[in-house]
Amino acid sequence: MANILNTIFRKDSTLLQFNCGLERETLRTTPQGRLAQSNHPRFLGSKLFNPRITTDFAESQLELITPVCESSAEALSELYKIHRFIYSSLKDEILWPASMPCALPSDQEIPIARYGQSNLAQLKETYRRGLASRYGRTMQTICAIHYNFSFKDSFWKALRNEEHSSLGIKEFGTSRYFDLLRNFQRLSWLPTYLFGASPVVSESFLQETQQELSKLDSSTWYQSNATSLRNGNLGYKSATQSSLLNISYNSLEEYLFCLAEAICTNYQGYGELDVSNLAQINNNILQSEAEFYSSVRAKRIPRQGLNSLSALQQDGVEYIEVRLLDIDPYEPLGISEDTTNFLDILLLHCLITPSPKHDKHLTASIDLNMESVVYEGRNSDVKLDDMGVKRSVREWGRIILEQLEDSSLLLDQVNGGNSYSSSIAKQKAKIEDPGLTPSALLLKDLDHQSFQEFAIKQSLSHRARFLKTPLEKFDFKFFSNLTEASFVSQKKQDALEQKMFSDYLFEVQEEYKSIYQSLIGNM
Repeated sequence: MANILNTIFRKDSTLLQFNCGLERETLRTTPQGRLAQSNHPRFLGSKLFNPRITTDFAESQLELITPVCESSAEALSELYKIHRFIYSSLKDEILWPASMPCALPSDQEIPIARYGQSNLAQLKETYRRGLASRYGRTMQTICAIHYNFSFKDSFWKALRNEEHSSLGIKEFGTSRYFDLLRNFQRLSWLPTYLFGASPVVSESFLQETQQELSKLDSSTWYQSNATSLRNGNLGYKSATQSSLLNISYNSLEEYLFCLAEAICTNYQGYGELDVSNLAQINNNILQSEAEFYSSVRAKRIPRQGLNSLSALQQDGVEYIEVRLLDIDPYEPLGISEDTTNFLDILLLHCLITPSPKHDKHLTASIDLNMESVVYEGRNSDVKLDDMGVKRSVREWGRIILEQLEDSSLLLDQVNGGNSYSSSIAKQKAKIEDPGLTPSALLLKDLDHQSFQEFAIKQSLSHRARFLKTPLEKFDFKFFSNLTEASFVSQKKQDALEQKMFSDYLFEVQEEYKSIYQSLIGNM
């Protein structure tokens, strides 16, 4: 496969340029680092219709979204503009710089995001009430950064020709995306080790004393060799999903079937919640595909009238979403270009490397490897399961990074400079010295201060940087226009004649049932 890439590169180097985008979640807090209880700032527009700035679970949990970009450098530049616009009018509030949350009030005092009176708005709020009922509001305040990545159609055409495939472009690209997804899951422990930045948590986040954690100071709990508690039991890891879900990445059909089945299958434990008062969308294992917690997802932007699963079923995979990244508290944007460059290399490697089908044994080893790295990743004695071979983090990390070198050099030629090979060199240093990882650096900085104090200082430092470089008039006008246009769209949406929400909810569920029924015969 590496030879095929070189052949494609020689024909047209631009075929190895990718589309990408970033989504960053962050909490609005007071200057004292407490969760803001204020409404979503009006200058940011309608949460339903502003394409750059919305909210995630909580009213004070911003989600910042870049457009599709032709390079990670461009995506970071767009994310930088969004931050500067927010800080231009945010007044006294600050943006929390870490994945694990700030000082929180009691669970019920965390405000769920509100979207309006339309059926779409009520659907989003009901879904969030379901998350709150199932997992608690506190867990939902954890933040992440997502990296969206896709190959261009011209690349798929060239690769299909080189592989002499008889599949159509849509089917070929979708099949190869799932090859990539399986490999990424198998290697997902590595970016978790390299970029994990949540080895600590504030005491206000914990509902009760956690036996696996130790107390660092009066308000901070930690695990000494942890890399990313966000990716462990404290984070988006549901016991219900772990026991009842087995989402297959072996093909699009299996992936869709497993998700649709979970969305259509009753779970008694959730049936005890009060559906009559719209405490959740349904009492099934998943309310929707959005509730599926995973390190990576297959994605497509739906055409009007379709949900995400219908869009995937009809049109195939458009891009993949990497979801395991912690917010880097040392980076004002929460992520660096070194990180995005590494992800580009790793994702390309996952495409061109033979991708074994997942079975129960391999899936179990993927989960166990991730758990080991989450809690003990910087312990040199920890062993991981590499397709039946026991390897240390250092040994296996060295092997993977050596395999990535050729791709990094190729991407340097495509883009000019040495930023890709430089990123590999920096990750090699982290493999040799765990003390260079973000999780280790964070713990070192907490020798003389609490997590809360550290994060406030970082927030204020980041804010000063954004305020130092205000937006150009053209960019400020662009974001202001988005705000005004979003309110116009919201007003039009609210003015539409709406069917009864119960009927709307029924139709939403029927669409999932239709997908499920269409796939049963193929499984």
